[in-house]
Amino acid sequence: MHPRSVDFEIHMHVSIHHYLVLAAVLFCLGLLGVIIQRNILIMLMCIEVLMNSINLTFIALARYYNQVDGHLVAIFVMAIAAVEAAIGLGIVISLFRNRQSIDINDFNSMRG
Repeated sequence: MHPRSVDFEIHMHVSIHHYLVLAAVLFCLGLLGVIIQRNILIMLMCIEVLMNSINLTFIALARYYNQVDGHLVAIFVMAIAAVEAAIGLGIVISLFRNRQSIDINDFNSMRG
């Protein structure tokens, strides 16, 4: 008998702990990127990773407790993240036009 002809199923149960561990890992990676990186664009991307980890936590807990509140908060956080990205990129473009650099060490004051 060929092994593939046997009907078998692998049951994999993904619990809330898996989601929370993944969210914690994403949060730590995003926080590490914000702390270590000196490039403003990379820092903005790491802030987006932080927000996505928070969204994952909200949605996992909402699904676990059968509540809709977590989904609504996650949608609100995504809207805030979109606004943050648009404003942040506008500021980065303005800073690059004025100083010809996006390195965070070059911006020690808000003067033009």
